[in-house]
Amino acid sequence: MNTLTRESPGFGLGLRPAHYAALLEQRAPLDWLEIISENFMVDGGKPMAMLDRLRADYPMAMHGVALSIGSDEPVDRDYLARLKALADRIDPLWISDHLCWTGINGRNSHDLLPLPYTEESARLLVRKIGQVQHELGRRLVLENVSSYLGYGMSDATEWDFIRAVADEADCLLLLDVNNIYVSSVNHGFDALDYLHAMPSNRIQQIHLAGHSTHDDHLVDTHDHPVCEEVWALYDIACGMFGNVATMIERDDHIPELPELLRELDRARRIAIRAEHSAPFERAVA
Repeated sequence: MNTLTRESPGFGLGLRPAHYAALLEQRAPLDWLEIISENFMVDGGKPMAMLDRLRADYPMAMHGVALSIGSDEPVDRDYLARLKALADRIDPLWISDHLCWTGINGRNSHDLLPLPYTEESARLLVRKIGQVQHELGRRLVLENVSSYLGYGMSDATEWDFIRAVADEADCLLLLDVNNIYVSSVNHGFDALDYLHAMPSNRIQQIHLAGHSTHDDHLVDTHDHPVCEEVWALYDIACGMFGNVATMIERDDHIPELPELLRELDRARRIAIRAEHSAPFERAVA
């Protein structure tokens, strides 16, 4: 079994083909790599051969984009079986996906669509999370998504909704700090209100990423370095939640590996400084 824990989380990067050669050539200063689960939910071939080679040096976390846990349709049993088969093969540190829905009538939109924050939506999520956790035999880690529009029917804030669902379903959370910042700008709320509502004992991982700036809104594009405002928010998050497993996401305009490692080292320095500057107390869910 892998040995990284919530108490010794380490720092990682998202595994991208552009970095395969560099990661194989020399062991990088990384504690783990995060794979996109769907890219490796296959029986064999080059993707699995490459994954097996990299697993010799790097523990893996699995991160999915198509579970669609927030859909009102039944969980895709075939998808879940393939997800479990991959987990059984690579023994991941954890398995994550997004608190969202991705399509309707079996058609995948290939986008992470936000949920209405209602009691009905929460009940549906809790039931489906329980089903997935039972099938996987482990707690699921779910990520907050960025959003650009809201639902008039919502009767709770996003942060209160997420906390309530996580508590009731007994799942873990992947806190995407960039998504919090993007949504706070787009919807006009205070990102600190969001952070203060999060149950620190459930936060398994943190994502950091860049976004695109438009005239009156931000878009979570993962194609820029982490901006200063997100670094500042991450600094606060580290002071509140402790040294949580952290990684940099980059999906477009991907730089050479050393540049991303330098960016990740900034996250490491922030986390270490926050850990040693003053004792912190983790909120109890």
